[in-house]
Amino acid sequence: MSKGHGTRAPSQRQLRVGETMRKALSELFLKHEIVDPDLAGAVMTVSEVRMSPDLKNATVYFLPLGGDNQDKVTAALDRHKRYIRGELARLVSLRYMPALTFELDPTFDRAGRMDELLRSPGVARDID
Repeated sequence: MSKGHGTRAPSQRQLRVGETMRKALSELFLKHEIVDPDLAGAVMTVSEVRMSPDLKNATVYFLPLGGDNQDKVTAALDRHKRYIRGELARLVSLRYMPALTFELDPTFDRAGRMDELLRSPGVARDID
């Protein structure tokens, strides 16, 4: 199989930079430094930051705790991308600060769906 076809696993550098960015974003969100009514009182979990191979783009997967106001929180984060990127530049030492994209993390929904399936009568019948 030739290189460049299909999906490749992230490099160690992508994983390391992504984890550093995740920690810095968590700190930033914990301090509540972003002044926006849609973010007031919103507590968020940043579950993962995926970096592009050239480290110029970062996709931030997050979820507001309780799952409340997901659309409003996403829109507020999109409005404040420039500020967040600037704050990250102070916290993380990189040659170029990547462009940020905020997406709701679907992992928690999938886990809930799997739990629901495992508890369904059909599956319970097969397990017993």
